[in-house]
Amino acid sequence: MTLLLKPPAIAPGAGISAIAPASYAQPERVERGMEKLRTLGFAPRLGRHTQERGPLFFAGSAEQRLADLHEGFADPNTSVVACLRGGYGSNYLLEGLDLELVRKHPKPLFAYSDLTGLQLRLLDQIGLPAFHGPMVAADFSVGLGVHMASFQAALAGEPYSVGAAEGMRVLKPGTASGILYGGCLSILVSLLGTPWEPQTEGKLLFLEDTGAKPYQVDRMLWQLRQAGKLKGVRGIVFGEMLECVSPGADPKLLEEVILHAFEGFDGPIVLGLRSGHVSRQNVTLTFGVEAELYAAEKAQLNLLEAAVAK
Repeated sequence: MTLLLKPPAIAPGAGISAIAPASYAQPERVERGMEKLRTLGFAPRLGRHTQERGPLFFAGSAEQRLADLHEGFADPNTSVVACLRGGYGSNYLLEGLDLELVRKHPKPLFAYSDLTGLQLRLLDQIGLPAFHGPMVAADFSVGLGVHMASFQAALAGEPYSVGAAEGMRVLKPGTASGILYGGCLSILVSLLGTPWEPQTEGKLLFLEDTGAKPYQVDRMLWQLRQAGKLKGVRGIVFGEMLECVSPGADPKLLEEVILHAFEGFDGPIVLGLRSGHVSRQNVTLTFGVEAELYAAEKAQLNLLEAAVAK
């Protein structure tokens, strides 16, 4: 894997560029999220095109959305680039990403969901750690939407741990260590067969999604396995998997699907970590850093390495 390109640690009062690389967000949620960032001491500003509506469900054309992304990284008054929400559409930006511009101005990019592809391309190709965590309109706009301890630790470059309090429970016991990596399951699958396939071998793999029925989760895991993307994976951490249920089915069906899909897998498997699509307190995970996963009576994930340069 490419050597990590760690951005500078984030100081109090840092500037944040809020952008919309995929779908547009509701104005009232945008304003609530921006106000929350201000109360936390940050200086947020909106990208030039974030209020665009269309074409279709996009927050402006691909060219406009890509321009806001590039301007956020290039802006000398910006220390963090934060997405307003996911939705759909950031895949259209993958081909036009200016990797050299980002390499010259490395900054944390906070996102999840549809933005997984952007985050992993920057991680895989130039080593920029991915900050899989709260977004402005999706999480900062709601009460208890953000897990502040992990958010602040990630920005400061402090090691931190998450466990049962953040929803994790053990499906298969064991211990594993490696590079933390992953994101939204359906987006990882959508990247198969493209130039930006996820690089999962040897990783601690985090997978999460929302609204996928258990049989759809099984199908996506089958596809990852057949594509060789589960080969060499050391441990598996599933997210909360919000609303990944079938009406009228056994509530434990998803757990059974996961264990069936990973039959014969040697490493630990845990489920429930609230990062990405979550019901509350979105945990920040930093992909690209060394981590340890312990799964015994309780589960714990330790992020051992800073994703920023202190």
